[in-house]
Amino acid sequence: MADFDVIAMGAGHNSLTTCGYLAKAGKKVLLLERHDYAGGGAATQQILTPGYHHDLHSSVHIMIQANPLITNDELDLFKKYGMDYKYSDVPHATIFADQSALMTYKDLDKTCEGMAKISLRDADAYRRFVELGQSMLPMIMPGMYKPQPPLGALMAMLDSSEEGRVMMDMMQRSSMDIINTWFTHDKIKMHIARAVSENLQLPDELGTGMGTVMFTALMHTYGVAQPWGGSGKLSESMVRAIEASGGEIRYNSEIRRILVSGGKAKGVELTTGEKIMARDAIIGSMHPHKIRQFVDGVSEPVLKRAENASLAAFSLFVSHYDLREPVQFRTAEKDVEKAIMLTLCQHESMADMQRDFDALKRGELTDMMFSAGNDESKTDPTRVPKGTGMWHSTGFAPFNLLEGGSSRWDDIREAYGEERQKQQGKFVSNLNSDNIIAHKFYTPLDLERNSPNSMVEGDVHGVAPYFYQSVGHRPTPDLGQFKVPGIDSLYLVGPSMPPAGGVVGAGRAAAMVMFEDLGMDFDSTFQTGESKSKNTMKARTQAPDDGAVRLFDENDAELMTVDSIDTQDDELVVRGKTFGTMPLTARLGPGDLRRATKMALSPANFMTIVKMLFSKD
Repeated sequence: MADFDVIAMGAGHNSLTTCGYLAKAGKKVLLLERHDYAGGGAATQQILTPGYHHDLHSSVHIMIQANPLITNDELDLFKKYGMDYKYSDVPHATIFADQSALMTYKDLDKTCEGMAKISLRDADAYRRFVELGQSMLPMIMPGMYKPQPPLGALMAMLDSSEEGRVMMDMMQRSSMDIINTWFTHDKIKMHIARAVSENLQLPDELGTGMGTVMFTALMHTYGVAQPWGGSGKLSESMVRAIEASGGEIRYNSEIRRILVSGGKAKGVELTTGEKIMARDAIIGSMHPHKIRQFVDGVSEPVLKRAENASLAAFSLFVSHYDLREPVQFRTAEKDVEKAIMLTLCQHESMADMQRDFDALKRGELTDMMFSAGNDESKTDPTRVPKGTGMWHSTGFAPFNLLEGGSSRWDDIREAYGEERQKQQGKFVSNLNSDNIIAHKFYTPLDLERNSPNSMVEGDVHGVAPYFYQSVGHRPTPDLGQFKVPGIDSLYLVGPSMPPAGGVVGAGRAAAMVMFEDLGMDFDSTFQTGESKSKNTMKARTQAPDDGAVRLFDENDAELMTVDSIDTQDDELVVRGKTFGTMPLTARLGPGDLRRATKMALSPANFMTIVKMLFSKD
């Protein structure tokens, strides 16, 4: 007999998000977490000295800022469960080798003023670049946090309008191509390229260019934030929300297998041998490479495509320090202390930076190490004991080393970490033995060990953000709708799933899929206006009072909202939006219009159409 409606494998922030929506709607949920804490990639722990709170993985929350989970507080995280963000007017800054600094303020004017001191031409280009991105945000952001369309359908739609073709062009280019097209000065190029590469993408990798324009637009529109007390405070607030709705989280509980019978996921088996059954569904927080390990009955072609999902070309080396006093930067620019994202750039030119990116994909360790970090206690004193400081830095590093492979990381962890500390000392004057109380280094191999079912080969974002692994094809076309073909009642969440890795709150889209499958109305609970059932009901009974016409497919998914039907020359021009916000224009010439009219007004259809026109809503 099942004691729970839904069982979730793992309590990462995406699994918590999905279960939070289900629990609030009345479902009895159980989350089984292998660690003794929740959060996965969004977790904050005292890993060294008591009183020093370090983010284990994510630290900066960017993409989630536009999620209705946050903007509408759909789970009452802010209202009831203690969630609170701190924002800075400096989302990103770079300190260069000559100790000069370049600031990205949330204020676009102020940012351009600083860039103009380096290059007037680039400052003007940056303003136009950001404004281009901001013009795209209304088309993109509303669709980010619900089920994604198939890649082919999206491309066909984009190709139907001028705005869409601009986006399609950027989606297929490399970041470096776009940066070189728009900007001339190496410092500005490095400032943008290094920030965008936080998505674990190489600047010259084709199919990553859209991230460049989106990243800059997001910083100036929504800002960049960190939860007060650390990244894990987001997860902790979700835990409180789930428990308040009757849900349960069991720690130190590791799943061995998902139990499948008759092509349906029925329960889970723990490593202890205990079996727990679910009435409605199982949520699997697992990487596509791991499906074979946990699930029987999946067809071989689906498994093969899942196991061929591409990983990022490099991973991260993470350093944590507990300090006796806050860090002291060598640069004279004090605003760097307010930066939520701070890059320490040793490279003298974009060519040098590109050379070291190339080395990463070959598995080489370079002399000039990529570094980003900050003393988070400067903007959030709650993170450390009074008067002290902390240093949390990340740097790019290959998972598989050219010499010795991934296993060599265990041999060189401390030596490599000390070299990184030495190089960061070029920017921070007191990152030394006199000020350091304790330290801990995490290699790419350690990241995989910490989260083996999500961060395969140290890819903290699950799979690479390439064009062919985007929207409904992330991580594969089979899995992009949060389901596993051939296995009913099994749903996937985690960093590998749409729309992207990192702290996005992507579990919201998975919840929408589950609500529909379980016959629940997502909108009636969260008042979003997004659910398919609500849109379908309105289209078939009472049309919304907005003057638009809505078209639906055979699955009741809204295909297009028609805003206007006009004539132009000898064509009928239909304008509207598809996938919620994307502009779409369709044209019918005389021949096609005659054929369409003949089809619609056939004797079999004529009387039905007349009745529809005169029937009451």
